[in-house]
Amino acid sequence: MTDAQVQDFQKRVRGISRQHRRLSQGYVQLVERDGLLVPSKPRLRRGFPIKGLILTLIGFMLFKGFLFSQVGVINYNDRLDRLSQGTMIEQAGAWIMQDDPVTTAISGFMSNPF
Repeated sequence: MTDAQVQDFQKRVRGISRQHRRLSQGYVQLVERDGLLVPSKPRLRRGFPIKGLILTLIGFMLFKGFLFSQVGVINYNDRLDRLSQGTMIEQAGAWIMQDDPVTTAISGFMSNPF
């Protein structure tokens, strides 16, 4: 082989090695409808997880409604009064756990489902 052919071969090998390194770092093979394998980089979701936040809030409201229905209105409010007399964190917890229309509606549904 001549010197030009060797250089061309080494250039192609370097290109293939570079592409292989790049594709090995997070690329996946996708099969298209015609059977062709196409390397593609998976998309990263970097946004705020709104769905997770909404599910957490719904779960928290269901938990509050369950507590409200099991403990009763008088005991629940008495416990909130004692909690609001505590430290700043306990006062914040009392503010979050106070009964609201959604909590009373959920507790009414839990205590009387039908």
